[in-house]
Amino acid sequence: MRHATRLPSYAVFAGFLAAAGLPLYIHAPKFYVDQFGVSLAALGAVLFALRLLDVVQDPALGWLARRLQAHRRLSVAAGGAVLVAGMLGLFLVPPPVPPLWWFAGMLTLVFSAFSYLTICFYAEGVRGAMEGTGYLALARWRETGALLGICAASVAPLVLGGYGAFAIAFAVLGVVAIIAMRREWRAGGIASEGIARVLKDHMARRLLIIALVNAAPVAVSSTLFLFYVDSVLHAQSWEGPLLLLFFLCAAISSPGWSRAAERYGPKPVLILAMCLAIAAFSGAIFLGPGDVGPFAVICVFSGIAVGADLTLLPAMFARRMEIVSPGASEAFGLWSFVSKFTLAIAAVTLLPALEAGGFDPGAENTGAALALLALAYGALPCVLKLVAIALLAVTRFGDETEGT
Repeated sequence: MRHATRLPSYAVFAGFLAAAGLPLYIHAPKFYVDQFGVSLAALGAVLFALRLLDVVQDPALGWLARRLQAHRRLSVAAGGAVLVAGMLGLFLVPPPVPPLWWFAGMLTLVFSAFSYLTICFYAEGVRGAMEGTGYLALARWRETGALLGICAASVAPLVLGGYGAFAIAFAVLGVVAIIAMRREWRAGGIASEGIARVLKDHMARRLLIIALVNAAPVAVSSTLFLFYVDSVLHAQSWEGPLLLLFFLCAAISSPGWSRAAERYGPKPVLILAMCLAIAAFSGAIFLGPGDVGPFAVICVFSGIAVGADLTLLPAMFARRMEIVSPGASEAFGLWSFVSKFTLAIAAVTLLPALEAGGFDPGAENTGAALALLALAYGALPCVLKLVAIALLAVTRFGDETEGT
């Protein structure tokens, strides 16, 4: 039970990584639109182009993580430094070149370091779980820490008084996380058979597809959240509290979903959470100016549903990797790519579509433009969740995946 005594270090490091993940898609586009006048379509194109880079980069980083396993502690420290530098450049340093190019350059640093650290982190988690902690127990700490990191990063710019202060606070968190996790990175370990072994496995492929479809609703809501609250609800001062409410509910619910999965199995629990998400998101279609209270209720229940998504699927995939590819570095390169690709697809499709439909952030929009935004935020996640439910329902998991 060596790892069980240091599970809090996994939570801290997960919070550090998560603060540089999903919150970027919440804050960065709006920051560059408001501060530098960059168009939504241009930002969406950059985000998508960087995700295309990940098609090659993430599996390559998985290979690199395995090659550098003997120096994992040093390579993780270097990756953390690059991640912090990218975040400081993105939000604190005035662009010395055209803002769109600076946006692309800093995000390249952030995304590359984020991918490498995520791959190392989840691979180490597989080893820790195999040594006695258990996948769902480790996932409870790791994903709850991640959700708390998302909570903090989602409201930090508003609470701390700006994006520069947020970047500085992120740098401090990075130092704390790297120090807390330093004893967990170990040289050597389990040999991996590479990415081909993972892709040949039917169950691994199916889990990756389900993860891709199931993550899409969160990507949509994250990309559009600030625009929806600002333009549809006319509740700009409530952006921070509502974001915090959403992610805090996800974090609080995560251990409960994990325990329910231990008792009833991950599959029926995930389907229940997906149905709850549909019920919650559908209500957003019908809201209008001043409907902060009803939207807060939506944030509560959709947040609770997201807690299951972000906890159970990674645990199921990690459990499968013990059987298919115990080294797991390349495998989690794929997992990292899938998680980020949904956010990029949301950005490259939704932001230009809203702009083409007449939506202008911060301006007086037409009823048709606001209706389009409400449908994109409320209806599209429901459709995607229905597809994910169908995929999950027809998938037969073996005992090795159910017994996470």
